[in-house]
Amino acid sequence: MKQLETTPWFICDKEDENYCVYVDTDSNYYNAEPMLRKLYPNFDDMSEGERDEKLEEIALKYQDLITKSYDTLALEAFNVKSHRLEMKTECMIRAGYFRATRRYAQWITKKEGVPTDDLDIKGLEFMKSNYPKIFGDFFKGVLQRVIKGAPQSEIDSLLTDFRTKILSPDTNLTILGNPTRVKTLDKYLASSPRPGEMFSSINQGAPAPVKAAIKYNDLLTFWKLDKQHSKITQGDKVKWIYLKENPYKIEALAFLDFDIPEKIITLLDKYADKNRAFESILESKLQGFYNDLGWELNMNPYRNLIFSF
Repeated sequence: MKQLETTPWFICDKEDENYCVYVDTDSNYYNAEPMLRKLYPNFDDMSEGERDEKLEEIALKYQDLITKSYDTLALEAFNVKSHRLEMKTECMIRAGYFRATRRYAQWITKKEGVPTDDLDIKGLEFMKSNYPKIFGDFFKGVLQRVIKGAPQSEIDSLLTDFRTKILSPDTNLTILGNPTRVKTLDKYLASSPRPGEMFSSINQGAPAPVKAAIKYNDLLTFWKLDKQHSKITQGDKVKWIYLKENPYKIEALAFLDFDIPEKIITLLDKYADKNRAFESILESKLQGFYNDLGWELNMNPYRNLIFSF
């Protein structure tokens, strides 16, 4: 600790440089690499374990200095001698991806003084319940590799292989469906099919999952399958998927994961639009992720949100 005793408060006071990576409520994340490089000229020769040890040493030192400074703040700003303000080192992270407020991933190597090796993910879209699990698992794997230093060529190869898997005739189409809850079915169902017609009238503005659910119910009725299989009702959790051009002129079809008629499975096998599913569910999200990493020709303001040390 002796080396830190004479360290100036702002050791990395480079003009126009912001070392704060992320702020949320009472949490602050800082990139400590510039300070480590300043204090330890042999930084590049250190192992990751040695860097972590030095980082913890610095963090504990400065948490005490900041906490002590609150005494002066409390007295001079509020004229009180006692307070509950305290700076605490919550965790140390070796690398992180900060997309927006409460949307991030971080590789934690020590939490509250206990060594760990944990990928902590908060708020990113692929973790939500309405994101297909097969795509979410893939995205999580990509993120984990990138945070741990994988090059673009490795991720590109993974993406190519995954796309091939998704587009394979052997892929179970039900795993490609978007999970969602149908909350406004009654609102948008205008009227049941007229005599001789196959489909119900749907009010304008109906969300795609709602229209897909109504189309599914109509098919069950038309094919006289509604006695053996459950129709989708208000509030049901369903999956839905876009279809290619088909004789029924249905853009998307919903289904209940636990009760799918064989005739619906046959229709999905023939007309489910796997390319659109891949592009709308994963590819568009990965494009934004690639931009954040600076893996596109155009520069992106989020590029600097990826850091490592």
